[in-house]
Amino acid sequence: MENEGSGAARRPLGVAVVGFGWMGRVHTQAYARVLHHFPQLAVRPELVTVAEEVPGRAEEAAAQFGFARTARDWREVAADPRVHAVSITAPNFLHREIGVAMAEAGKHIWIEKPVGLTLEDARAVSDAVTKAGVQGTVGFNYRNAPAVETARELIASGEIGTVTHVRIRLFSDYAAHPHGALTWRYERERGGSGVLGDLASHGVDLARFLLGDIASLTADTAVFVPERARPTGATAGHTLATGGEPGPVENEDYVSCLLRFASGARGVLEACRVSVGEQNNYGFEVHGTRGAVFWDFRRMNELGVSRGTSYQDQPLTTVHVGPGHGEYGAFQPGAATSMGYDDLKVIEAYRFLRSIAEETPYGATLPDAVHSAAVLEAMAASAESRAWVDVPTP
Repeated sequence: MENEGSGAARRPLGVAVVGFGWMGRVHTQAYARVLHHFPQLAVRPELVTVAEEVPGRAEEAAAQFGFARTARDWREVAADPRVHAVSITAPNFLHREIGVAMAEAGKHIWIEKPVGLTLEDARAVSDAVTKAGVQGTVGFNYRNAPAVETARELIASGEIGTVTHVRIRLFSDYAAHPHGALTWRYERERGGSGVLGDLASHGVDLARFLLGDIASLTADTAVFVPERARPTGATAGHTLATGGEPGPVENEDYVSCLLRFASGARGVLEACRVSVGEQNNYGFEVHGTRGAVFWDFRRMNELGVSRGTSYQDQPLTTVHVGPGHGEYGAFQPGAATSMGYDDLKVIEAYRFLRSIAEETPYGATLPDAVHSAAVLEAMAASAESRAWVDVPTP
């Protein structure tokens, strides 16, 4: 259902952003752009509050983006009746406390993955959202790429036959530098898992989005940079640090995992945050009995497709997505004109706001985060036991 949107008819919706690192900025920019691309929205996001504990950071955000007010304590946001929806882009260890509190305060939430440190954290936020009757969107942004949505449609329609196996990769160098600061991301208490929560969570969501539930798995993990320097000041993103007190890296840099899907398909998921020479090498290869589909995030608007009845020596075609594929038409008028990462978050903002306007969930939701957390927990258990582990259905 499409809403007829006009400036006069749209209902204002007060939004807040809690945590203004890089991802807080991305969410804010998405709110600012969403009506440019999706004028049919029945609500108009208004930037009410930005909350950030680092001195001066909230004030800078307000000056740049036009938030009406700032706060050092996120609890001020929960108590503010002018705020109807909240982006939670704070570190992982705060997800559960903030997410539950915002839902209980009647706020709709757009929360970044992995939604806490554990399966129980993700479930607690999901339950709070359900009990409060609010909407909850999760930041699994790669599923929003029009090429990925097209791949899902091809698979579901049987265009490549019965899926036999899939390979999903997420390789990055953001933690490869030995002088990378020992931020919360590398600590169990504040970051939880390492590359499992940061990258493999995206891989798990893509696997489920494309092929359905994962039934069992076996995994192996490793730490390749065992020690880092503690930062001497506030950090944002992946900051370098020298001269600080050294400390241990407490969570994994790398994971490899064999998957068995409920459908009978097999899979390989591999993720690493210290891959020198790899910059956001994310993608998948899905093989079926009559064809295959391939996607590389670095060529986000292309999809490799092989289909037909040749089986052997069957050609591969490059499909340039365009209007008619996913939400592409909201950004570009013709195929092969690039979309980018931030556009995926604009799509996510649109689906979050549409969920609120229509009181119906669109896009990735808290139950998706719970399913992802269950798989990640099974990976961690398998790596410790060195055995196959069944994935429980949350």
